[in-house]
Amino acid sequence: MSSPPPLRIGTRGSRLALAQTDEVRDRLAAAHPRLSETGAVEVKAIRTTGDKVRDRPLAEIGGKGLFTKEIDEALLDGRIDLAVHSVKDLPTWLPDGIELAAFLPREDPRDVLLSPKANRLAELPAGSVVGTSSLRRQALILHARPDLTVVTFRGNVETRMQKLADGVVDATVLALAGLRRLGHAGPATAILEPEEMLPAVGQGAIGVTCRRGDRDRLDLLAAIHHPATGTCVTAERAMLAALEGSCRTPIAGLAESAAGNDIRLRGLIARPDGRVVLAAEREGADFEALGRALGEELRRRAGPGFFEG
Repeated sequence: MSSPPPLRIGTRGSRLALAQTDEVRDRLAAAHPRLSETGAVEVKAIRTTGDKVRDRPLAEIGGKGLFTKEIDEALLDGRIDLAVHSVKDLPTWLPDGIELAAFLPREDPRDVLLSPKANRLAELPAGSVVGTSSLRRQALILHARPDLTVVTFRGNVETRMQKLADGVVDATVLALAGLRRLGHAGPATAILEPEEMLPAVGQGAIGVTCRRGDRDRLDLLAAIHHPATGTCVTAERAMLAALEGSCRTPIAGLAESAAGNDIRLRGLIARPDGRVVLAAEREGADFEALGRALGEELRRRAGPGFFEG
């Protein structure tokens, strides 16, 4: 009797993406013993446009979807069965035929400052150069410290840390979750609390996509899905959708468990230069409605042309 075909999991080829995919594979194998057998799971690294083009800001070359386009194509044409993503890198709307089917337990969603020149963002000398590829981080850094210079700073975690060590910039800001998953959290200078720098929507969460309605894969993923993470991230992404958000717009959002079945959702939009930041929060149990309402509130307060100003 022949063995079933392997489960093929697609991901980007960075160390972080592969580490996250290993976690998904290990959880699936623990939940479904047949997947622990040699050859039962294949991990396929797929190089995306976002990985190939590293000399320009994402907003200039098409947005966050550039980190998923080739992976989505492989999923839709059947070359892979599942795909593993950092949720913060997913576009607001997924392609037709693909669904976000499972979330692993969320890591710490906060950002961290790395700098040899200061222990806190507030302590960086005036004129210091901070590197980041995120418009959200740029806007919040400049809002807090308009005397700093923010420059585009792309590449994987190791590349950015090496550039910092080489003195290309005086400081950078990275996600704590990624540093922890790679075992690099030690050099972090300071953890930035959400009150200082609200995280990106979905930051710290690993999501798994599959073809819409693929019952076999959905059943596999149900065993590893973490409902609390799913609830919070779904609220954040509902807010993002109401804002019609993309990486061209500085948007932040974080949902956390509150009393009873409620969640507390904080949201924020900003101008890229940090001159204006609008924040709001809501609490409730209907998480998708909560996210939509908060996003709509921020849109009303921003008014037309906010992100172009």
